[in-house]
Amino acid sequence: MTDLRFALRQLLKNPGFAAVAVFTLALGIGATASVFSLIHGVLLTPPPYRKPEQIVLLTPERIDGRPNAPGCTAAQWLEWRQQAQSFETMAGYYVGHQFLILPDGSEFLQCMPIMPEYFSVIGVKPLLGRAFLSADTPRPETRASAVILGYDLWQRRFHGDRGIVGKTVRLSRVPPLTVVGVMPPGIRFLPSPTDAAEPNYDVNALVDYWSPAGLALESKERSWNVIGRLRDGVTLRQAQAELTAIAARQAQADPELKGITVKSRRLTAELNRDGDQLLLPLSGAVILILFIACGNVAGLLLARGLQRQQEYAVRCALGAERAQLFRQALTESLLLAFCGAVFGAGAVTGIVKLLKAFGGVAIPRLDAVKIGWPVLVFCLGSAVLSAAVAGLIPALRALRLDPAEALKATRTSSAGKPERRVLGGIAIFQTAFTLALLTGAGLLIRTVIHLAKVHPGYEIQNILTMNVTDVHEENFYAFHGRALDRLAALPGVKNAAFAWGTPLTGNRWLSTVEIEGQPDGLNLPTRSVTPEYFDVLGQRIVAGRTFPPDRVVPADGIVRPDMAIINEAMQLRYFPNATAVGRKIRVVFGGQPRSVEIIGVVSDARNESLTRAAEPQIYFSMWQAFPFTKSLIVRTASDPGPLLGAIEHELRAIDPSIAIEHVKTLEQIRSESVAAQTFAMRLLVSFALIGSALALVGIYSVLSLSVISRRREIAIRLAVGAQRSQVLSLVLGDGLKLIASGLGIGVGIALALGQVLRTFLFGVEAADPLTFAGMAILFTSVALLAGYVPARRAARVNPIEALTTE
Repeated sequence: MTDLRFALRQLLKNPGFAAVAVFTLALGIGATASVFSLIHGVLLTPPPYRKPEQIVLLTPERIDGRPNAPGCTAAQWLEWRQQAQSFETMAGYYVGHQFLILPDGSEFLQCMPIMPEYFSVIGVKPLLGRAFLSADTPRPETRASAVILGYDLWQRRFHGDRGIVGKTVRLSRVPPLTVVGVMPPGIRFLPSPTDAAEPNYDVNALVDYWSPAGLALESKERSWNVIGRLRDGVTLRQAQAELTAIAARQAQADPELKGITVKSRRLTAELNRDGDQLLLPLSGAVILILFIACGNVAGLLLARGLQRQQEYAVRCALGAERAQLFRQALTESLLLAFCGAVFGAGAVTGIVKLLKAFGGVAIPRLDAVKIGWPVLVFCLGSAVLSAAVAGLIPALRALRLDPAEALKATRTSSAGKPERRVLGGIAIFQTAFTLALLTGAGLLIRTVIHLAKVHPGYEIQNILTMNVTDVHEENFYAFHGRALDRLAALPGVKNAAFAWGTPLTGNRWLSTVEIEGQPDGLNLPTRSVTPEYFDVLGQRIVAGRTFPPDRVVPADGIVRPDMAIINEAMQLRYFPNATAVGRKIRVVFGGQPRSVEIIGVVSDARNESLTRAAEPQIYFSMWQAFPFTKSLIVRTASDPGPLLGAIEHELRAIDPSIAIEHVKTLEQIRSESVAAQTFAMRLLVSFALIGSALALVGIYSVLSLSVISRRREIAIRLAVGAQRSQVLSLVLGDGLKLIASGLGIGVGIALALGQVLRTFLFGVEAADPLTFAGMAILFTSVALLAGYVPARRAARVNPIEALTTE
């Protein structure tokens, strides 16, 4: 306690020094703790399931090189459940959507049709009511009649009514459902490869409701996703070996399963996959910031120790032990670090809000990020680490102090060669870390620039999109036809179209396609669009013709697509030597193959991602293949924002109960598609700027202390005839040696960081020499400018005055 009071008095006597040291540490600890709060909320906080590490996702995968089908049949996974002894149980599920019908505009809901064992697998019990029973499972000739509400929907639409169990809810396309339970908060979707291309699919969203799924054992449709719970003591490797053997037996018994195995993955690893790719590289970068900050404070403490070495010598002469000096020096650094942690923790809330604003789309499950005890404990741990890194060297110097030598020294003690070597080493590593941050930032800056230059194959500006659904299926042709006519006549609107599969949203159908001369069972992405779609997005018909404008209702109401348009990539891959127009392909609809004629070829478009070239795709006319949920795409003459109200008014004038969701411009969608690269770039640029500022201060401090320590030497050099320009070059040369050494080490760290960032890069290599050289030259130039001030001070030394003082 005495050491703490003494350290506090010493810091209060030097408020300038204390303020700079505390601010530097607060900067490093605050930035590090902010990124840790994201890692804790997104990656380290387990999902609210019982023993989540025992929950495993089971996915079929092809091992014969053919295109992979993401799901499995009911018979396929039921056989896994019957034969696999490594699992307590398994359950099938998939993702669906419905609409809560309301008179003033229906609400889009996301749901999970599940088997009754699902809640046993995840280990969650309802908050109210009961889970599904086997009796709730609908038979082939019946439909589900029960529903379990998600906590958020229960609170939002039913106001937390605890008497909700037993009441009915009205959803689109199904009879009224009876509520049998309400789940606790925080239950999200599980990864669903079979549904990943559905509109608005979001594995990180909260589930609105669950419904019992029916089983069709004879169906060959691969629509099921499967999870299982491992038995206690069973490893994932053991379970995988058992599943592989079962899949091999299935392949022998069923020719359709030939070449298909089962891949098991832990649920937690799959949920954290996207977060790992983004947050772990950034955590490494922010730790470099903390070390740079600690280096600066270590330099400050060492310089302060030099100023106090005569004080230490006098105290030793009066009987103070060296261990006491060591303890007091370390206590002082610990107090500085603790103050820095307090201010850093205070800044975490603001920094996290800023990170959420920048990374809302790029980072999954951001709503789970909270500032709680784990973050505060991390700040405290960072303070202890910072104190050890920054204060150990000055404390050891106090421990090894020779009182006799210190008392013989001049009143204003200077740094000797050992101290200058230590400070030089700190500056070298600060330079190395800073070069790594600058290089990583440079690679991401070039990535974002390259992405901005990519032309996706369609127009981006002045295009508004929204999901529009008429919840009354019988009105499909009437509603959508009238909507297009009314919107096209709206002042300021150039054209409008409906589509299933807005670009860059991941929406697409994977359809089984048979092409003459090609392997059977091709799975190609397909889209359903109205004839106006290509004109709205500015895509060209390069061969053949577009879809006819017919809006004829089939007499029997059965969808029969008989025409298709393919893109140039499909023409090139599957019809390289002749035009595809007029050719027939067979596409599976509702489990039945149907002959479809190719009537046109459209220009390529990067619909899946800006970073990938266009893949083969097939477009169907929406008047022949209409989906329930779709997007309205409106092209306007100018900014579409002011027209949003008028567009919604025209739609609701046709049917007030329609659901309008996810209103965005195509520019917003484009920005969200590269949100991970943009967020990483912004954050790494910020870290690089902070690191550069701290490193430049470190280089300036080292050269300044060197000039002060060598003042007598410099005076003698000038007295015997040295030119001031030579002195200037001498000091700048010392600085250049430090910088060159740091750059040499930094190249290795930068190469490692570039490899970690490889998944974010586009149009630039992880070891791009131009970026490495450019950042090294930039930092060297700025660092030499920082070193010019002490070098100029050295060149202006008055030899007579300096030697007289000495």
